[in-house]
Amino acid sequence: MTNDLQPNPDAAVALPPPPAGSTWAAVRDAMRGTNADYTRIPMRRAVFLLAVPMVLELVLESTFAVVDIFFVAKLGPSAVATVGLTESFLFLLYAIGMGLAMAVTAVVARRIGEGKREEAAVAAVQAILAALLISVPFAVLGIVYAKDLLQLMGADAWSLQHGYRYTQWMLGANAVIMLLFVINAIFRGAGDAAIAMRVLWLANGLNIVLCPLLIFGIGPFPAMGIEGAAIATVIGRGVGVLYQLWVLFRGGQHIRVASSQLALNGPILWNVLRTSFGGMGQMVIGMTSWIFVMRILAGIGSDAVAGATIALRLLMFTLMPAWGMSNAAATLVGQNLGAGQPERAEASVWHIGWYNMGFTLLVSVLFFFFNHELMAIFTDDASVIAIGAEWLRILSYSFFVYGWWMVAVQAFNGAGDTVTPTKINLVFFWLIQIPLSYALAISLGWQQTGVFWAVFFSETSVGLFTLWLFSRGKWKAAKV
Repeated sequence: MTNDLQPNPDAAVALPPPPAGSTWAAVRDAMRGTNADYTRIPMRRAVFLLAVPMVLELVLESTFAVVDIFFVAKLGPSAVATVGLTESFLFLLYAIGMGLAMAVTAVVARRIGEGKREEAAVAAVQAILAALLISVPFAVLGIVYAKDLLQLMGADAWSLQHGYRYTQWMLGANAVIMLLFVINAIFRGAGDAAIAMRVLWLANGLNIVLCPLLIFGIGPFPAMGIEGAAIATVIGRGVGVLYQLWVLFRGGQHIRVASSQLALNGPILWNVLRTSFGGMGQMVIGMTSWIFVMRILAGIGSDAVAGATIALRLLMFTLMPAWGMSNAAATLVGQNLGAGQPERAEASVWHIGWYNMGFTLLVSVLFFFFNHELMAIFTDDASVIAIGAEWLRILSYSFFVYGWWMVAVQAFNGAGDTVTPTKINLVFFWLIQIPLSYALAISLGWQQTGVFWAVFFSETSVGLFTLWLFSRGKWKAAKV
């Protein structure tokens, strides 16, 4: 379209709809993907083309998280607790995978913005190789020491006897999780958000279909209990990875890997890893703090873990669209910095931030008024419902801050400045959230309520501070 070749005069701090009369055409372009230059087209069109598929991508991801826990909850609180405790370790893996994904998004987006598509493809290959190497020790640890890991986290007898196979599958096949993160990050950084959307729709759609079949045994499928949930996830994500690789080598609108590029490139690999260290650091700090939080809840009881786990899935479900918008900010920041347009990069962040704030305010209202009803969808255990509902209500007080925090963090990451959020997380999560959770829950005897208020205080504070730091603008000078 001709608009795709025009320079951008539009830096309004709002997220208006597509131009009148072209809404469906814009939606079609966003869903199919275009070869538009996101550093030149009007701002609101760039945001729309990237944000629509990114939001829809994460909507199904969050839908799967909720559907998965819905079926697992039918097996009882201990089964839900097993998922929650396993995810405490997966969070560490997610932290590394997401840190690597942040780096490859920043590097690929910067190279695309500079017009260096071949270098972007080489960086993509190096990130894939790094993901495979990182997955190996986690697989060995999960397969051999699943029971020990659950016991370390305070799992009950049911989890140690019946749930450990879930842990074995999820950690043992972690390579598919790593690759799903990293390759979709490549597509997003390049501007091929529609491809990343289709990948997760395929992977998670298959998960949703397989979960009840393998958990409860329907038709020719044997009843496998909680182990079936893990197998369904591995199959769904494995198919998604195969589709990713096929598209990556076949070529998208903005990036394609050639067979001649399938080789180790030391300098580019180091550049990706160097950039990823900050991203890994910020995620590891955040995720390991959650491990300590879950350990405190496990000491209180399985009901506390189960309530928090279900509430967390609901949180993931409702906030994924906001993360999708934030991912669009990362791509726009990276590509516009690469094109030498830092002011346009900043404008895109404020543009998306106001939209995110409006969305998260709606989520706050939902969680404040309907917390018990939302929890009751997944379990009829009164204690689990009460605990999870309390957390949803407490979190609802500051969701509007989370909307801005997500965008600001992704702006730093999209610019390649992954170190600044790492330092912020170190202070607010390790030095504030963990000690405060213990003090309120154990020392003062508030139990899970103390943990929930500690999380509220630390994450609201980190959101406000990160947004203030973003407004200072030093991220514009980051080099990748």
